[in-house]
Amino acid sequence: MDFFRVGALAEVPDGELRAFETPGGRVAVAHSENRLFALGDACTHAGCSLADGTLDDGAETVECVTDGSVFDLETGEPTEGPAADPVPVYPVRELEGWIEVLPHPSGDGSP
Repeated sequence: MDFFRVGALAEVPDGELRAFETPGGRVAVAHSENRLFALGDACTHAGCSLADGTLDDGAETVECVTDGSVFDLETGEPTEGPAADPVPVYPVRELEGWIEVLPHPSGDGSP
């Protein structure tokens, strides 16, 4: 399956997250220290949007605003909080100023 264009890179400033719809479901795209990450948008504990969460500078993690669960942006694995299950991660790229996501997760949680 081909990458799916979700939005312009300018829509996700460095240090922020945004949620986008893909054919495979809702994905949160994080822009951290000039790198892009894409993961399932729903916290595996509270079910709320991870795009509403906060990025940890330099640690490449996102914290759920509802329950405090912290997820690794690269692996989707929870590193803190009540969440025990990982969120899916998706291949993501920037192409000519556009963010593109493969609408199916990498499989085992690794990028």
